[in-house]
Amino acid sequence: MLLCRIVLFFVPCVGQTGWLYLRTLPDPVFEGDILILQCQGWKKAALSRVQFYKDKKLLRTPKAKWILHMGTATLESSGQYSCTGKVTFIPHLGTQRSEMTTVQVQELFPPPVLSAVPSPELREGSPLTLRCQTELHPQRSASRLLFSFHKDGRTLQNWGPHSELCLPEAQVGASGLYWCQATPEGSRVQKQSPQLEVRVQAPVSQPLLTLRPRSTGLAVGNVVELLCETQNGSPPILYSFYLDKKILGNHSVPHGGAASFPFTVMSEQDAGSFSCQAENNVSKETSEPRTLSLDGPRGLPTLTSSPWLVPCLSVSLLGVLVIATALVAYFRPWRKTGPIPTQNLPPAPGGEQHLLYGNAGPAESASGTWDTSVIYTEVKHSKLGEVPARGPNTRSRTHRVPLGNFEEVLYY
Repeated sequence: MLLCRIVLFFVPCVGQTGWLYLRTLPDPVFEGDILILQCQGWKKAALSRVQFYKDKKLLRTPKAKWILHMGTATLESSGQYSCTGKVTFIPHLGTQRSEMTTVQVQELFPPPVLSAVPSPELREGSPLTLRCQTELHPQRSASRLLFSFHKDGRTLQNWGPHSELCLPEAQVGASGLYWCQATPEGSRVQKQSPQLEVRVQAPVSQPLLTLRPRSTGLAVGNVVELLCETQNGSPPILYSFYLDKKILGNHSVPHGGAASFPFTVMSEQDAGSFSCQAENNVSKETSEPRTLSLDGPRGLPTLTSSPWLVPCLSVSLLGVLVIATALVAYFRPWRKTGPIPTQNLPPAPGGEQHLLYGNAGPAESASGTWDTSVIYTEVKHSKLGEVPARGPNTRSRTHRVPLGNFEEVLYY
C-alpha cells in the first residue's frame, strides 16, 4: 500500500505532461547553427536507453546518455522530432516516449541573384557592372555578408565585402557564364546564385558585296549570285539585299560568315545599283553599291521572257509587207484591153522609129478595122530617163497575137 502511494506521488498528471520531453537548441534554429537535441525526464529524472527519432525514423545512437548533436543545421533539418527512454529509478514503468517537437530551421538569407548593369548583352568597349544581391534575416542582420565572383569555373574576385564587380571596358573575351556566392562572416553557410550569361558583342564591319559571275555583260534570264560578307561582327548576323534601295530579301547567319542571294534577271529594269546590309544586336553597316548592266544584243529578251517584243515584230513585218506591195505594184506588168486608138503616133525625131513600136506599127485590116499587135519592147535603164542606144535590129521585137489584146512588158 505504501509503495503504491509512492508511485502515485511521482506519476505526472495525465493531459498535462509526461515522463519524457524533447528540447532543441538553439531556439529558433537558423541555417548554420549547431542543432542539439536533449531528451529530459520529468523533474530532471535520470534516464537510460535514450533514442532519438526524426519523422518517426530512428536516428543514430547518442554518445551521451540523453544529448544528440545533429551538426550544422540546414533547411533539410526541419521535421518532427521525439525521443524514448526509461526512467532509471522506476524501471517497472518501461520505455517512455516524448511528445513530437516541431523543428523549423529558418533561412539565414536567400540565394543571391546576379545581375548585369546596364545589360547582359552589350557592345564591345562598354562598361559592365555585375551585382550580387541578397539580405540576411532580420534577426541575424548584425552579421556581415561576404561575396565572391566567378566565371567559367575560375574565380574573378575572392571573398570580400563588395557586392559588385566592375569591368570598365568589356571586351569580346568577357563573354561567358558568371555567378556569385555569398556567406555571412564567420558562418559555414555559402549560397550560390544562378548562372548569368553575358554576351559582349563586336559591331559589324562594312560588308563587301560581290556579284557572280560578274557585274556586267549579262542577259535577260541569267541568274546572278549576290554574295555579302562582313569580316568582323558577333553573330547572329542578318544580311539584307537591295536593288536601288528596294529590298529583295534577307538571310540570317546564326554562327557568322557570309550569305548569298540568287537573283534572276527578268527584264532591263533589273539592271541597277545593288547593295547589302549586315546587322547584329549592336550595329548595322551597308556595303558599297555594285552596278549590274546588260549587254546590247545578248541583253535583249526572248519572246517568252518579254511581252513587248511581239507587237514590235508585228509592226516591223507589217512595214515590210507594205513596202513589198508598193514595189510589186510599181514594177509588176499591167494589161490594157480594148481597141487600139485610131490616131497615129507622132513620128520620132530624126526619122527614128518609136521606141514602143520599133519597125512595125499598127496596120489596118482589109475589113477596115485595126489589127491588134502585141509589141514586146526591151528597155534597160542604167539611169532614170536614160535609154542606151542600140542597133536598129536589136532595139525591139514584134510578135503577132490574136486581135483584142495588147500587153507591154518591161524587162530589167
